[in-house]
Amino acid sequence: FFKTSSAMTNTMKRAWAEFVQPILRRPPEMQVAALCYRVTPTAEKQVLLITSRGTGRWIVPKGWPMDGKKAAEAALQEAWEEAGVADGAVIEGHVGCYAYDKHLDDGYDAPVEVEVFKVRVKQ
Repeated sequence: FFKTSSAMTNTMKRAWAEFVQPILRRPPEMQVAALCYRVTPTAEKQVLLITSRGTGRWIVPKGWPMDGKKAAEAALQEAWEEAGVADGAVIEGHVGCYAYDKHLDDGYDAPVEVEVFKVRVKQ
C-alpha cells in the first residue's frame, strides 16, 4: 500500500481543482428572465418580484427557453406562468445577465446564465 504525505495530498487536490474539474464542468445552461415593472399614476416605478419555490427568496420570474419562441418571448411567457403578467405587457429589450449555480434534484449544482429582459406591464 502507498503512504501519502500531506504535501502530496494538497498537490493532488490543487491539481484536481485547477485543472481536472474545470475540464469536466459543463458549459452553463441558459435561462430567460423578465424584469417586470409598472409606472403608477404618480410616476412611481414598481418592480414585480416573486418568491422561489425552493428557498422562498425574492426573484424575478425566470425559466428555460422555449421551442418556437425568441428569448424575450419566453421570458414574457414565464412572467405570465409564474406571476400572472397579463396581455398588454411590452418587452422593452435586453437589460443584462447574471449567473448562478442551480441546485438540481439529483444533488448536483449546474452553472446557469440568465438573460434578463425589461418588460413594462399595465397592472
